[in-house]
Amino acid sequence: MGCGTWAWGNRLLWDYDPSMDEELQRVFNLCVSRGVTLFDTGDSYGTGKLKGQSEKLLGRFAQAYQGLNQEKICIATKLAAYPWRWTRGAMVGAQKASAQRLGRPVDLVQMHWSTANYAPWQEWALLDGLGDLYEQGVVRGVGLSNYGPLRLKKVYKRFQERGIPLTSLQVQYSLLSTYPLTTLDLKAVCDELGIQLIAYSPLALGLLTGKYKLGGALPSGLRGFLCRQLLPGIQPLLDTLGAIAQHRGKTMAQVALNWCICQGTIPIPGAKTVQQAEENLGALGWFLDGGEQEELNRTVARLDKQMVQNIFQTR
Repeated sequence: MGCGTWAWGNRLLWDYDPSMDEELQRVFNLCVSRGVTLFDTGDSYGTGKLKGQSEKLLGRFAQAYQGLNQEKICIATKLAAYPWRWTRGAMVGAQKASAQRLGRPVDLVQMHWSTANYAPWQEWALLDGLGDLYEQGVVRGVGLSNYGPLRLKKVYKRFQERGIPLTSLQVQYSLLSTYPLTTLDLKAVCDELGIQLIAYSPLALGLLTGKYKLGGALPSGLRGFLCRQLLPGIQPLLDTLGAIAQHRGKTMAQVALNWCICQGTIPIPGAKTVQQAEENLGALGWFLDGGEQEELNRTVARLDKQMVQNIFQTR
């Protein structure tokens, strides 16, 4: 399991405030000390004047941490395919800016999204720039985000021709977002190509934690809107999650995360508090049995709605 840091600096969706920084440092310390050393960020993370805040915090936390697994810390950042980035040099410069914010090298550099759905001509230069970073020894690995199997195979071939291994692919994946694996069969393709699949938003923006209920307190803004739209139709899944969690002596979030692990992915749930980080860590060290997984899969298949898929996800 890894740790996603989308919320670290995001006021619009996650109500970030700099007063949270000390708690976030404790979250970071706890994760690393317990063996969760992959931290995923992006150069677009952070709203308004706080753009890049997630990278800045991660760099500060990594430098301050001293203890178990210190040498295993792996920071993965995603470089945005902004419209004004259209040369390979733009991506090299973007990685340099990320490394400056981090105060350390980027371990895994990733293309944040594919432009294939709206500007396919832009994409190849940006990908070539990521390849340049690997060839220059600036980063240890190159990955992608929001790619489907058809586009993935094309990128893999282009990198293979340069002798560049493709390390990882991350997609929106959870019990409420099964499209990448069930419809696109991405896991089989990644296994064939030797690519590690990473699951972002594995708790579906908190919907799979069981903390939100119709008639109860809901988050503000977009997350609240999604809760109101989805909660009526996903109650059978929440009931199944709750029953398995009770039987296991686990929480619903832990069961949802463990399900992602059982599908062969590395989930990267976020955490803003030590309590949330502790709960996430409780998804490790055990596995749902085949019957429990099948029960969850059957329940998901009967749902009327799932989460809206990322608009940049390609086929």
